[in-house]
Amino acid sequence: MIKVTLKDGVVREYENGVSVLDIAKSLGAGLYKAACLAKINGENADIRTVLNEDCEVSILTFDDDDAKKTFNHTCSHVLAQAVKRLYPSTKLAIGPAVDGGFYYDFDSEINFTPEILEKIEAEMKKIVKEALPLERFELEPAEAIALMQERGEIYKVELIKEHSDKGEKISFYRQGEFEELCAGPHIPDTGRIKAFKLTSCTGAYWRGDSKNKMLQRIYGTAFTKASDLEAHLNALEEAKKRDHNKLGRDLELFTTVDYIGQGLPIMLPKGARIIQLLQRFVEDEEQRRGWLLTKTPLMAKSDLYKISGHWDHYKDGMFVLGDEEKDDEVFALRPMTCPFQYQAYLNRARSYRDLPMRLNETSTLFRNEASGEMHGLIRVRQFTISEGHLMCTPEQLEDEFRGCLELTTFMLKTLGLYEDVSYRFSQWDPEDTEKYIGTPEQWDEAQSVMKTILDDLGINYKIGIGEAAFYGPKLDIQIKNVHGKEDTLITIQIDQMLAEKFGMEYVDKDGSKKNPYIIHRTSIGCYERTLALLIEKYAGAFPVWLSPEQVRITPIADRHHDAAYELKNKLQAAGIERVEVDTRSEKLGYKLREAQLEKVPYVLVIGDKEAEEGTVSVRKRSFGDQGSFSIDEFIAMIKKDIETKAIW
Repeated sequence: MIKVTLKDGVVREYENGVSVLDIAKSLGAGLYKAACLAKINGENADIRTVLNEDCEVSILTFDDDDAKKTFNHTCSHVLAQAVKRLYPSTKLAIGPAVDGGFYYDFDSEINFTPEILEKIEAEMKKIVKEALPLERFELEPAEAIALMQERGEIYKVELIKEHSDKGEKISFYRQGEFEELCAGPHIPDTGRIKAFKLTSCTGAYWRGDSKNKMLQRIYGTAFTKASDLEAHLNALEEAKKRDHNKLGRDLELFTTVDYIGQGLPIMLPKGARIIQLLQRFVEDEEQRRGWLLTKTPLMAKSDLYKISGHWDHYKDGMFVLGDEEKDDEVFALRPMTCPFQYQAYLNRARSYRDLPMRLNETSTLFRNEASGEMHGLIRVRQFTISEGHLMCTPEQLEDEFRGCLELTTFMLKTLGLYEDVSYRFSQWDPEDTEKYIGTPEQWDEAQSVMKTILDDLGINYKIGIGEAAFYGPKLDIQIKNVHGKEDTLITIQIDQMLAEKFGMEYVDKDGSKKNPYIIHRTSIGCYERTLALLIEKYAGAFPVWLSPEQVRITPIADRHHDAAYELKNKLQAAGIERVEVDTRSEKLGYKLREAQLEKVPYVLVIGDKEAEEGTVSVRKRSFGDQGSFSIDEFIAMIKKDIETKAIW
């Protein structure tokens, strides 16, 4: 007999060789049917794993994130099996679970059109109906390679060869006639997938590298209930309406041009105005909090990046100007500002009295993103960021880190994004030390300091192993776009290594020379990404203070034009700058509908009565007709919205 510790510390005894699925069955039919994943001593495992010793076991259902991924990953296998049944010559790449569902990459001569996706979906339903069990088996590396070579699965052979040098057996899963290279875990059988939908097909380079072949990526989503699937699909439709890549173009905020290049958006007047407003707001707030503005070059010689370590650790992500083998001087566009801003610190000798020194900059940066990774304004090759670097003593570190976090929190709350973010403590990967500078002891110290600070501040964070910068750990403030894809919006990093590399010192109270701690931070992140998120958050209906057009004055007839322009002048004199007059010879209803589609916060209608009385008829976006107001009353109303940065 073995002792199994279950949820809430309950201990039960079972025969040796009992599976977790058997335990679920003993606990109730409902749990048995809903079980997707086992956690054995804290590690994810197949729900059918056999137990032969005392252990702790958690039985997870679709409501758990890890179990949901297991469920979706099994559905990706069903997708691959269906494609192979219908189109046997198709070669399989990879098929992971992702947030909101799953995908699978295929190399096929067949163009997966919407009609083809319907056929694949129908075949998947047959596989689900067959309720095929998923059975794990292992092969020696040589056997695994031979099996995949025999089947022409070139991508699987490549993956197996990468792992074969470890000498470990290679795991597969079998469901019916289909066998797939996979580490698992999986749900017990295909019959548990009650509701699914293939949502789209896009191109994707093998391993995200544009030098590799373009594959076809089929996306899908799966649920245990048809009602949940329907709700999810409705949410996807809503997401399409809010997608900044479409809505931002429809509202004429930005555009892209093929012969300029991917990831190089053109900000149109309305979008440029919003970014200008954000930049002014950020720079003014940073100045109020003691940050000193710098302006540094957009490029530098490779010498600078070699000192910082970027040349060795980040060169592939940089735009290099010149040839190291031929040119005396090689330059690169800057992918970050830190080594440039350090020169302001190094401009003269420093003492502890100069610290903390807070340097900020509205920085234009350049990163050589892979073409398959770019999306609208979310991920681009040239972008502008609210970047800052803070030099301080060890004693000042926690207070200054708190100040950086308070600044970002203020920004997020003002923009209405605070409730949408999560936190990740990004740490180094000690198994992949080539990615980083510094010793294990330095990393342990830096991460210990950061953990203490985050815990003292009560930050609820997840840990991301391998997500640290090459020079130090960081707090990543994460946010998802409308499609559920998570990106980093803001980072705050602790760095105790680059100061030494650049010879940055200060004279302490006892006369000794020390290297300062450096905090790298953004306050609002990348402006382009922030704009994309704001478009999606508000479906293009920005708060009044950020709207590129705050008021549209609509005269009913030509005889009201003079009164309309007089009103515009009064509003602008009162500080309400972004006002337009619609004098087109169109019907009033048409002009009001256009203003609504263009998300203008306030529309003021002027007719005979308003022109005579000096009043305006006010229409407020999303609230409709507000009635008649005196001009002073309206000015007070809108100025309150602007000054408080109200969100409605």
